[in-house]
Amino acid sequence: MLLRTWMISWKEFIQIFRDARTLAVVVILPVLMLVLFGYAINLDVRHLKLAVHDQDRSQASRDLIGAFSRGEHFDVTAYLGSYDEATEALDRGRVQAALVIPTEFSEDLAAGGAAPVQLLIDGSDSTTASTAIAYANAIILQHSGKISAGALRRRGLMVHAEPLALDTRLRVWYNPELKSTNFIVPGLVAVILMMLAALLTSMTVVRERERGTIEQLIASPVMPHELMLGKLVPYVIIASVDVVLVIAAGKLLFRVPLVGSPVLLLALSAVFLMAALGIGLLISVVSTSQQTAMTVAVLATVLPSMLLSGFIFPISAMPAVLQWLTNVIPATHFLVIARGIFLKGSGLSLLWPQALVLLLYGLLMLGLSSLRFRKRL
Repeated sequence: MLLRTWMISWKEFIQIFRDARTLAVVVILPVLMLVLFGYAINLDVRHLKLAVHDQDRSQASRDLIGAFSRGEHFDVTAYLGSYDEATEALDRGRVQAALVIPTEFSEDLAAGGAAPVQLLIDGSDSTTASTAIAYANAIILQHSGKISAGALRRRGLMVHAEPLALDTRLRVWYNPELKSTNFIVPGLVAVILMMLAALLTSMTVVRERERGTIEQLIASPVMPHELMLGKLVPYVIIASVDVVLVIAAGKLLFRVPLVGSPVLLLALSAVFLMAALGIGLLISVVSTSQQTAMTVAVLATVLPSMLLSGFIFPISAMPAVLQWLTNVIPATHFLVIARGIFLKGSGLSLLWPQALVLLLYGLLMLGLSSLRFRKRL
């Protein structure tokens, strides 16, 4: 059995290395995709363009504008002369937000009352708008606190002020800087490998049919499971090289911390690859042409991995039916593994359920491929 399996693997290796251009694409494509997606997909909302319509033109209004411009979340790009100009700037998309300060702003502050200001937000992008509102509220709240503290000090009331009953000390674990890159890149490792692995094996068996060499395999003493395993092994090795390259690129280019064990990550990546390659192998067995196999492989891996695995959109926010469906997507389980090892330093004691699911998934795909392949024309 081992000899026949090895000979099938050796034959597959020869076919792979005869096509040097395809091999180069297989090695370079994952890194190229990681770089493109890693720089393109960024959930951090920074440097939003802010227009200001300051009707008060006082020191107090300038202090408020300075509070917005000092951070990295808003960039004051325009000072407008009327309210209509503010709405026009939003309509034309020149700015994402507009701050309107009324004429009585400084007078209201001096009188000790509430001083209303208006912030207009472009809500066409709801995610950016929600984040901008949160940033703006935080800036205004902090600035309001400084104004109140200054007023109390001028009245001599801060000396005997009582401490707050609640003193929140915020500490963010695993991703202290809240960089979306640290969240995105480990997910990209799963999505890219899922797509590439399925594409690699989706044309292995159907290619034999189109080339007319399937008869030789049928006439040989090779058993179906030996044929499936022999065709799987070379691509596991090639995809493992891609894993190393993608992880190294994520570490060097995006500075994503790898807190956990690299050896454990590589070992569990091999288990994940067996499941992903098994999907492509099953597609290759049931397909009638390479074009069909490639199309089905893309539809079966790219869309579910991008949309339903928790890569970007949280699974908890999905309908109950889709939440159940995510469990049959291998990338869902590997995302937990990749992010756990990269950011949390999780060990096998925490990740064994996901590893077991991927192992069973891979064995199931290999078994179904063997059962589906018939040694007859």
